[in-house]
Amino acid sequence: MKRRILLVEDDMLMREFITDYFKKEQWEVVEAENGRLALELFEQITVDLIVLDIMMPEMDGWSVCRRIREKSDVPIIMITARAEDDDHMMGFELGADEYVTKPLSPRVLVARATALMKRKEGTVGRDDGLIRYGELVVNRKNHTVSAAGSAINLSPKEYELLLLLMKHYGKVLPRDYILDAVWGYDYVGDLRTVDTHIKKLRAKLGDEGRYIGTVIRSGYKFEMEP
Repeated sequence: MKRRILLVEDDMLMREFITDYFKKEQWEVVEAENGRLALELFEQITVDLIVLDIMMPEMDGWSVCRRIREKSDVPIIMITARAEDDDHMMGFELGADEYVTKPLSPRVLVARATALMKRKEGTVGRDDGLIRYGELVVNRKNHTVSAAGSAINLSPKEYELLLLLMKHYGKVLPRDYILDAVWGYDYVGDLRTVDTHIKKLRAKLGDEGRYIGTVIRSGYKFEMEP
């Protein structure tokens, strides 16, 4: 069965451009040219994923995302013309799963959509308490980590950091978001704490450390190579 995407983009040429790429990868695409139409379609049909532009007439992407999150956890990728961390934080707070910045690559967009669907379909968070990617395994029941069957000794913060990244597979997490999630809002350190722990974590993971990618001017994400 084909996956169905709801593409919300007011620029007709951009919409057609993105649609062509998704159809080549066997996705069914439902198009909406503004936020209000998107919400109407969302009530009428079932979709597997939403690609949502932020700047649109009638109703912006923020408002659409907020309304959808009131009733659904369907994966949402937001498209923005700006790369500012404030935009990313706003989206994450509203429940967006991923960001793509214009000018965008449709090939990258499709790859991120596929990664989100793998996560949604149960690659992460199974009942056995294990999260597996390649040779890397995290056991959430006893807080242990192993790679290729060998135990990896992580500090509590390194474990929390790895778990956070893996649970948000394919999603770019800003450094300040990571700092708040792992160290808490009242932590008095700075963002270099995140960078230092990422460096140590990669070293301890060995070959699997390559799954933790740096997204320039944005943050970090956990994703296996295409």
